[in-house]
Amino acid sequence: MTHRFSVGETRAIEFPHSVSPKILRGPEAESIIETKSGDRPAQPRAFVALALATGLGIGFAPFAPGTFGSLLAAAIFVLLSQSIWGVIGVWGASVGLGVWAAGEAQRAFGREDDSRIVIDEIAGQLLALAPLLALPAASRGNFFALVTAFVAFRLFDIWKPGPVGAAEKRFQGGLGVMADDLVAGALAAAVVAALVAGGVLA
Repeated sequence: MTHRFSVGETRAIEFPHSVSPKILRGPEAESIIETKSGDRPAQPRAFVALALATGLGIGFAPFAPGTFGSLLAAAIFVLLSQSIWGVIGVWGASVGLGVWAAGEAQRAFGREDDSRIVIDEIAGQLLALAPLLALPAASRGNFFALVTAFVAFRLFDIWKPGPVGAAEKRFQGGLGVMADDLVAGALAAAVVAALVAGGVLA
């Protein structure tokens, strides 16, 4: 069973029975995104939210979208690694805009923390990579260091020990999507920072 609702007077969208009609009342109705294959977003704002939330489409990868999101973050880090403020700026934007975009995408996809949303992995992975900025500029793209930060984050994100799992359960909406990955990123960053300080990743 599905509900049909009209957005404006030009398009109609179908939502699963599990999606509450209440989310379509008021201004929120204008931000709903059509999620059927081949359909276009109903509004520019919705298109921007979906593009950000899915990492410019990376989230639509047929398998392991979270891993691809982390790989995208690693690529961004390498490209910006010569500029500390560049990395910090992109990370800050991924967090600030990510909370909003993830919330919008959740409403569009009709379920919480949909696997196609990867902005949380991008923000968490960038945080895990941040300690590498303490290395000399020429060493920040060291393959072994990048792999170590990547694996550390993915392990914490998938395993979800203690505070990671708690963050996932505590918050709702876009913040709920982002919170556990940010905590996983912080734990991974602590591991990476310890290895950097010990000279292992020099």
